[in-house]
Amino acid sequence: MSVVSLLGVNILNNPAKFTDNYVFEITFECLEQLEKDLEWKLTYVGSATSDQYDQELDSLLVGPIPVGVNKFIFEADAPKTTRIPDADILGVTVVLLTCSYDGREFVRVGYYVNNEYESDELNADPPAKPIVEKIRRNVLADKPRVTRFAIKWDSEASAPPEFPPEQPEADLQPDDDDYGADELEEDAEEEEGAEVTAEAEAAGVASATAATADGDAEMAGVEENGEPAEEDELSEEGSVDLENESEDELEEEAEGDAVEGGDDAMEVDEKPANDSSKPQEVMAH
Repeated sequence: MSVVSLLGVNILNNPAKFTDNYVFEITFECLEQLEKDLEWKLTYVGSATSDQYDQELDSLLVGPIPVGVNKFIFEADAPKTTRIPDADILGVTVVLLTCSYDGREFVRVGYYVNNEYESDELNADPPAKPIVEKIRRNVLADKPRVTRFAIKWDSEASAPPEFPPEQPEADLQPDDDDYGADELEEDAEEEEGAEVTAEAEAAGVASATAATADGDAEMAGVEENGEPAEEDELSEEGSVDLENESEDELEEEAEGDAVEGGDDAMEVDEKPANDSSKPQEVMAH
């Protein structure tokens, strides 16, 4: 369980000019006394093609942290346009708000940022060299993406497990003599069933061959006796009708089968049940 839970982040100046500072109001809850400070950082992603254009806009330490709900203001500088490719200044990018304890990051909040000109004329026909003074930013504050990480806090008991627990007693136990016996029995039953099926199929083929021979003999006898041929024609017509009915049924069944076939949008942690208590202001330095 995380000792620190992020309850809310408000962007106090949004939308704003591209050159304005970022101002965040951050509220979090601490469940136990911490020995060290929390480190908050704000990073601007300068280009989607390479992380070499990422800029750490600012970082600050918050502490000492009292137990309970705490709140502070985090203000960071605007990104330096000299470190951003001209083609990536306009359009959509990302800012990342992260928090770490003792060098271990435990929460990350990502926001999409849309940079565009203030006038429709410039947006319709932007100049080759961006005019930074006329660009405004809009942070999509209602659609943050939050990622949480389990970390070790002050006590060893809070450390997340890195590997499955060792079970030395399992290696000392002898293997069961009947291990795999069930699988062998199933294989033997399957083989016997296959043999029985093959014998039945062979018997069926022999019976069908004998019946066909008898039928041919009877038909030959009928022709020799000079019986009329209308019965054969009726039989053929009847067989055609049965085949047509069979195809129609198959089509109906196929139609019936066709009918039957017919990274988290981030949410911050829930606020504590006792909302009546006013958040404590903590010191940022």
